[in-house]
Order: sequence, then C-alpha cells, then structure tokens
Amino acid sequence: MKIFISLIFCLLTIIKSEAFTILIDPGHGGEDDGAKVLSHGKNPEVMIKEKDIALMIAEKIHELLLAKNYTVFLTRSMDRTVSLPERAAIAEKTKADLFISVHINSSPESSAVGFETYYLDNHNEVAIKKVEKTENIQMKGDEVVVQQILVDLVVEQTVSTSKPLAQRIHSEIKNSVGRKYGISSRGVKPGLFYVLALSKRPGVLLEVGFISTQKERVRMMNPDFQQDYAKAVVNGIEKFIQSRKMTKIKKHHRK
Repeated sequence: MKIFISLIFCLLTIIKSEAFTILIDPGHGGEDDGAKVLSHGKNPEVMIKEKDIALMIAEKIHELLLAKNYTVFLTRSMDRTVSLPERAAIAEKTKADLFISVHINSSPESSAVGFETYYLDNHNEVAIKKVEKTENIQMKGDEVVVQQILVDLVVEQTVSTSKPLAQRIHSEIKNSVGRKYGISSRGVKPGLFYVLALSKRPGVLLEVGFISTQKERVRMMNPDFQQDYAKAVVNGIEKFIQSRKMTKIKKHHRK
C-alpha cells in the first residue's frame, strides 16, 4: 500500500512539474500566402491559399488542447505577416515546451497525395530538400549561413525528443484520419526547417496534404476533416506527453 501511495505521489509530482506549454504555428500569413492555387469551376474563381487552411486547422488544434487544460498559444490568430525570427521570439516568450507548425503541401504533379510529418534533423534526401526550399523561403543570403550553424546545434539538443513526437503524431493521423478518408501516409521524415531550428525546442512540421491536388484541396477545406485532423494531432501530442511522464516515473522508481 505504501509503495502504491508513493507511486501515485510521484506521478502527481511529475505531472505538476511537467505542465506542458504548447505553441501552435499556422504557417505563412499576411504578405506570405504560402502555396496557392486558383480554384476553377466557381464564379468568380477563388484563390485558395495555404496560409488560410493552415490557420483554420491550427485554430482547431488550439481549441482542443485548451479544452484539455493545456497552456496553448498561437503564433498568429489572424491573417498577418509573422517572420521566422518573430515565431521564434514567441516560442521564447511563452516558454513553450513543444512547437507544432502546420503547413499545406504543393507539387507540380497534379496527382500528388498524402500527409507527412517532419522533425528537425540532417539528411541528404533530394525530395525533402524541395519541401525545405519552399518552407524556408523567408531566409536569404547571410541569414542562411548563420542559421545553418544554429541548425546543427539545435539538432543535437532536440532530435531525441522531436523524432518520437513526430512519430506519435503521425501514427495517430495515419490510424484515424488516414484510414477514415483513405489518405496515404508519406511517412515521418527529417528536415532542415528554420522555423523549427529557430524555435530551439522540440517540434514538428506537419504537411497536411496537397493544395495542388483538387481532391485533397477540397477535403482540407472541409471543417469536418479539419476537426478530425486536429483531434489526431492532439491525441498524438497527449500520447507523447504521457510516454515522457511514464519514462520519468520509471527512472524515479529505480532510484
């Protein structure tokens, strides 16, 4: 009985000390539209933009986490320009433990489909470098050289946490959203994204789907899909947090 009480006390102590603060980052915004495509068949034609879909999904993730009593912030709650350094500054100001960046993919191939999840790490994959080029477009010239040094330092500090976070979230998306809507998984991948490096904390970058593919574009604009995707992300975050807590309990119990 004493052991049981001791274990419960340890659990409560760890949970209290690990009250996670989560920062949700809707990609792009303001002057930066991100990926975009002209939606045909409507009168008048409408320009569909990554920044708008990313914000809608990010807001739903934010709402669900708030409902579960997490401390949660958004890097933007409206259509405004937020630079990569500003996003990093928000992460510092809010003392965020986790950083979740929401993006929408694009491809010159009209048949491109699927969702993927990135964590910060080095790699040599050409296909991933194309995605990086799109998402890192704000960084230019000398900034890239400076940030490359930062990336190398931050990777060492965060990859052991960011990778399992990405795996947990991606698994939930695959098992729920992927199965329900028949969407293919493009996997969990390493990527050198400056928004993750600048935040200097464990984080992932989510590519929800392809705005350039009509079927995926229509689906991502559906509020029901957005809610389902947000729920999967939140479930993944919670499972990651719980796994971290249980690991600490086991370590504490061995002492």
